[in-house]
Amino acid sequence: MLKEFNRKLIFEDGSEYFGYSFGDGGDRVCEIVFNTSMSGYQEILSDPSYTCQAVVMTYPLIGNYGMAEDDYETEHPTLGAFIVGEYNDLPSNFRSVAALGEIMKQYHIPGIYGVDTRKLTRDIRKLGSRKVLITDISTDREAGIKMLSETEIPSDVVSQVSRKEICRVEAEDARFHVAAIDCGMKQNIVRSFHKRKCTVTILPYNTTAEFIRKLNPDGVFISNGPGNPEDVPEVIETVKKLRGEYPMFGICLGHQIISLSYGAKCYKLKFGHRGGNHPVRDVKTGKIEITSQNHSYAVDENSLADTPLAVTHMNLLDHTVEGAECEKDKVFSIQYHPESAPGPEDSAYLFDRFIEMMGEEKKHA
Repeated sequence: MLKEFNRKLIFEDGSEYFGYSFGDGGDRVCEIVFNTSMSGYQEILSDPSYTCQAVVMTYPLIGNYGMAEDDYETEHPTLGAFIVGEYNDLPSNFRSVAALGEIMKQYHIPGIYGVDTRKLTRDIRKLGSRKVLITDISTDREAGIKMLSETEIPSDVVSQVSRKEICRVEAEDARFHVAAIDCGMKQNIVRSFHKRKCTVTILPYNTTAEFIRKLNPDGVFISNGPGNPEDVPEVIETVKKLRGEYPMFGICLGHQIISLSYGAKCYKLKFGHRGGNHPVRDVKTGKIEITSQNHSYAVDENSLADTPLAVTHMNLLDHTVEGAECEKDKVFSIQYHPESAPGPEDSAYLFDRFIEMMGEEKKHA
C-alpha cells in the first residue's frame, strides 16, 4: 500500500507537486531554484546565499551521509526549503552527528521529498525561478495562490545574514591582514585565507570605507551573499571609495558589487547558476575550469565596455561574464566560488593570486 502524500508545493499558476514531509512542518513562501551538485547538501543548507530560496536538488538521493560538525558554512542556516527526490533519514558516515531532517527542524527549515524533481527542474528551466509555497497537503489550492500573491520575497537579505559585530580571526604566523566585508560569507572562504597565513577581520556589510582605512589592511575582500546586488548600495559605495587604495578581491555577489561600483550593470538570470559542474574559460590563457556556482544575477558584458574593467572569465554554457579585473586599481573579481567545498578545486589559485597582489603592494609600500 502506497504511503499517502502529506506535503505539497503550490505555484501561482495553480500547478501543484505532491510529496512527503521532512524537516520543519511549517508553511513557507520562497523563490524556487535548482542545484545540480552531486554532493554537498550540508554546505548548500548552510550557505547564506540561499536565504529565502527553496532549493531543488537534481541529484536523486539526499541525506545519505548525514551532517558533520565541521562542514557548515555558517552557524545559523537560513535556507528557505529543501525539495528532493529521495530522502535518507538513516545516514551512514563515521563523521555524521545528526540526520539532515533533524538539523532542518532545529533551524525551522521545511522540506519535501518524493517529488518528481526531474519534471520540476525542467519547469524551472522553462518558466524561470519564481515563488513557491511549501505547505500541508490539506491547504486549498486557491488559498495557497492567494498566500503567494500576498507574500513578497524579502529584499533586505544581506542585512539579515551579515554579521552584526566585527570578528578578527587570527592566523598563526600571519603574513597578511585581509579586511573581509561580510555580505553572507561562507566559512570556507575564511579557511582558504587561513591556509595561506592571512588574518581575517570580518566586517558587517555596512562598514564604512573610513573605518576600513583605520584597520590598515593589506587587502580588501568582498564576499558572496544572497539577493540583488543593487539592494546593498552601502557596500557599492564603500568599494567605490576604496578601489585603487588596496588590492581588492570579490567573489559572487562581491563580483557584482565591484562591477556596479565601476558603473557596470547587472541583470537577473532566468533560473541562475547553481551546482559544482559549470565550465568556465579563462580569457587570457584559454584554460577551462570546472567551477561551483550559486547566483541569480550576472554582470552585463556590454555595460563593462564603458568601465575600466576587463572581462577575464566567461561561462561556456550561456556565455555570461564570470570574472573581471582592473589592473590599474589592483582589483579583480570572480562570479563563481574558488573556495568551493566539497570541490571542485580548479580555481583555488585565485586566492594565491590575491596573496601575490598583497605581497607586491607590500614591497612597494
